[in-house]
Amino acid sequence: MLDPKNADVWLVGGGIASMAAASFLIRDAGMPGARIHILEELGIAGGCLDGGASPTQAGYVTRGGRMLCEEVYQCLWNLLDGIPSLEKPGMSVRQEIAAFNEQVRTEAHARLIGQGPRILDARHYGLDGRDRAELTRLLATPEGLLGARRIDELFSAHFFRSNFWQMWRTTFAFQNWHSAIELRRYFLRFLQEFPRMHTLAGVRRTPYNQYDSIAVPLQRWLLAQGVDVRFGHRVTDIDFDQRDPARRRATQLHVQTARGRQTLALAAGDACFVTLGSITADASYGSNSQAPALIRDRRDGAWSLWETLARKADDFGRPQTFFNMDDNKWESFTLTMHGRTLLDRLIAFGGNPPGTGALMTLVDSSWLMSLVVPHQPHFPAMPADTYTAWGYGLFIDAPGNHVAKPMAQCGGHEILDELLHHLGLADIRDAALASTDVTPVMLPYGSAMFAPRKPADRPKVLPVGTANFAFLGQHVELPDDTVYTVEYSVHGAMQAVYRLFGVDKPIPPIYQGLHDPRVGLEALTAAFGLEDQAAVRATRPALRPGITCSP
Repeated sequence: MLDPKNADVWLVGGGIASMAAASFLIRDAGMPGARIHILEELGIAGGCLDGGASPTQAGYVTRGGRMLCEEVYQCLWNLLDGIPSLEKPGMSVRQEIAAFNEQVRTEAHARLIGQGPRILDARHYGLDGRDRAELTRLLATPEGLLGARRIDELFSAHFFRSNFWQMWRTTFAFQNWHSAIELRRYFLRFLQEFPRMHTLAGVRRTPYNQYDSIAVPLQRWLLAQGVDVRFGHRVTDIDFDQRDPARRRATQLHVQTARGRQTLALAAGDACFVTLGSITADASYGSNSQAPALIRDRRDGAWSLWETLARKADDFGRPQTFFNMDDNKWESFTLTMHGRTLLDRLIAFGGNPPGTGALMTLVDSSWLMSLVVPHQPHFPAMPADTYTAWGYGLFIDAPGNHVAKPMAQCGGHEILDELLHHLGLADIRDAALASTDVTPVMLPYGSAMFAPRKPADRPKVLPVGTANFAFLGQHVELPDDTVYTVEYSVHGAMQAVYRLFGVDKPIPPIYQGLHDPRVGLEALTAAFGLEDQAAVRATRPALRPGITCSP
């Protein structure tokens, strides 16, 4: 084990994984903050937990939003219990989030929206006997037998037209061609969401966007502990001594800064933690009139570093598995509304005040668009009479139903025009376009962690024989846990710190609803209930591609 009192730890990347690792090193391993160094390529920390002013025009932008869950996010809650709130003296960030969700409860009234427009009855999931059998088979099949199989290899066409799949896929951003292993893990990890998928009542939100509510207080606490944060530092390579397979060591970091190249040697007792890959790498921003570009040449250091490291050892992963941008790219958009014209109509249609609804998915949209209106203000110090909403599309290469272009080729106002068409808001089209700034964002690796994969494609947090290094982030292997969650990054950081530095504290177990008979029964009732079978029998003859099973 490494000695926390005499080690320097170098954290490559400034996202939530590195910030969590730094916190655990201080709080649980007893390491002085000044001996912890975070090297971040950009000029801001937080990684995927972002939110701020749009870089292309007036207004705000968030590239994505992570759904939090009370039962699942035990490592995150453990972390935030020790971070003081910036606005609530005497409260931790964890307590602040809990108090906020007691006041602003999620209970969506318009989870699925069909043509008309009309709000569909999403309580009926539309699964028939074959769908249920296929779902049960997936849950019962070990990962070793699933291998790199895709979701659409395991389910028939009817399953993909069901209300259940429309809600599940848009809640978690699954494509039909994504990994069956990852879907299975999600089913097991989020089984408790089955009965409340139509309302998303299990969602926990932060008072502001996740950058201001989580990343900022966490970073300020780290700085107050003396942690050394270095922006504009891109790690391009790491040297390893692997002559002894039982004691493999990182020995030197190669860093590129504005002043040139430098090397950072690791002493015998030092360690380095490296975040591999990035969801938001090479993100590009559009504007009202300009579509965001798709960057294909891996300019971001997180991916190029992993490519370099993967050539050094067979068990450092295979990043090329996740490089298929045509399958993995993802596009979101942020509405900044100046005035209440559009906001009030969204509230009236969906029946939810801001922050109490959830994703409103337009099931007949050829882009499969979803929109959510968060609690306002969503950013600290927002100007008066300014409001935001956030959305995304899953089928961004298909022509729109109203705008005859793929979403990926549309500027923000074209995306808004398509949205207004599906919501039946043509009567306020001119006013909404004039008073709303829309910033679309293209993420080349937005869903890359869901790509079909084999076990060796993701390295372990602690490769066999490691003496002083660990891998972090969304592209490491944590058995049974679910990627594309903040919990995954925090869980990996906790494992790395506790095991390398001998922290004698329990790591929260991975929650799975099947271990709780009550949760399992409620999930089975929701997905396999007899009342839903009647709805399926009544509507199945009318099914055709793109139409849901709602009665």
